[in-house]
Amino acid sequence: MTGAPAAFSLPLEREASTPLVEQIVTQVREHIDSRRLRPGTRMPSIRRFALEHGVSRFTVVEAYDRLVAQGYLESRRGSGFYVREPAPPVHPHALEPEARSSRIDIPWLLRNVFNDHKGRDVVPAGSGLLPEAWLDAELLTAALRTLSRRGDVAVTSYGTPQGYAPLRQLLQVHLAGFEIDAAPHQILLTIGASQALALVARYFLKPGDPVLVDEPGYYTLFGRLAAMGVRLVGVPRTADGVDIARLEELVQTYRPRLYMTNSVLHNPTGTSLSAAAAFRILRLAETYDFYICEDDVYADLYPGRAHRIAALDQLNRVIYIGSFSKTLGPGLRVGYLACNAELAQHLTDQKLLTSLTTPELGERLVYQILAEGQYRKIVERLRERIARAMEPALKNLEKAGLRLFHEPSAGMFLWARVAADIDSLELAAAAQAQGILLAPGSLFSTTQAPSPWMRFNVAHAGHPRLARFFTSLG
Repeated sequence: MTGAPAAFSLPLEREASTPLVEQIVTQVREHIDSRRLRPGTRMPSIRRFALEHGVSRFTVVEAYDRLVAQGYLESRRGSGFYVREPAPPVHPHALEPEARSSRIDIPWLLRNVFNDHKGRDVVPAGSGLLPEAWLDAELLTAALRTLSRRGDVAVTSYGTPQGYAPLRQLLQVHLAGFEIDAAPHQILLTIGASQALALVARYFLKPGDPVLVDEPGYYTLFGRLAAMGVRLVGVPRTADGVDIARLEELVQTYRPRLYMTNSVLHNPTGTSLSAAAAFRILRLAETYDFYICEDDVYADLYPGRAHRIAALDQLNRVIYIGSFSKTLGPGLRVGYLACNAELAQHLTDQKLLTSLTTPELGERLVYQILAEGQYRKIVERLRERIARAMEPALKNLEKAGLRLFHEPSAGMFLWARVAADIDSLELAAAAQAQGILLAPGSLFSTTQAPSPWMRFNVAHAGHPRLARFFTSLG
């Protein structure tokens, strides 16, 4: 249909708080949704619309551009703007075909953790994220506004290979607080801790190689390593960190190049290394010549002094990994690794070959928060929130008849099992039907064997529906 343009008049309120552009967009959309403007109808020209409605051409151009972007109009070169055939409606919570699979595995848990639960009555008891309400979104928004007013922020250019230098300089001070001596050239900024772990794995491992990991341990890391074709060798986790005797046996048997471990507020058990365990792990690494990748993403949630292998080793054979995703927000995706200078250069090359540079805007945002002294207060508030949630969470799980592996004093996670020998995969399926997300223990195992254990998020483990679910099992 290419006839005369549609004739219509929109009532625009010039004194309203809603901008004229938004009023035009909203009303044109209503005309199209109600079929008063049908597909193929030619819209008034920009000049004519501006004259008839007493608005500027710039206002009309912006409104039409927004309607094109939203799929309501299409622009035909030399002819004008036309109403588009509407796309079929999509329910905001419609699942992709693969998300409807009944199989409970690592991708299933990741999908459910990162699904948008807004508007749903879901208890994310097995989630690995803190509630959004606990994070300081207003501070991040204010920091972004501040950055947007600065003329030296290049949002359209690549960052530098190792990441924003001023942030790396501040991280030198940050790590010194953990008694880790790292110069800026030993620090590499990454897209969250996930990229840091991936860079280390790619550098040290090839298909068929053995790699030591915590058992139980970080399920996403397990999935990534399995996809690389490496052999996962589980090192049993204990209340004070690691089963050292078993670690030595495994090292002697497999002669690995790398041990990837979560040292402080371990995911999923909530345990932290004792001083003795950290020392003995390092001695074994020196004796049998392997590297240690120390994942410490929960470092800032630990009150007081924790024991870290990197502090003993001073980055000789330890690669230390940190992140701000747990404290500032998971969407920020700013992580880092620190290691010896030669290895830092090799890992920087790996980063360039796989993903080029990291976005500088997020790095500048973290730098600003750290430089202005706001980060300490953010961390203190998060620790206080977690501490307040800990006791109700512990009582709720005890009421539900679960047995704890370890009772942590801080951190996000509790590792617990049902009294009966029930496979937690079956529990996760039953709980999902009742709007409860559980994290079954088999996903945290190198063998994926059936397990009665589950990981619980302290922020959600106190929910009364959780106790009711477990007590209903009999």
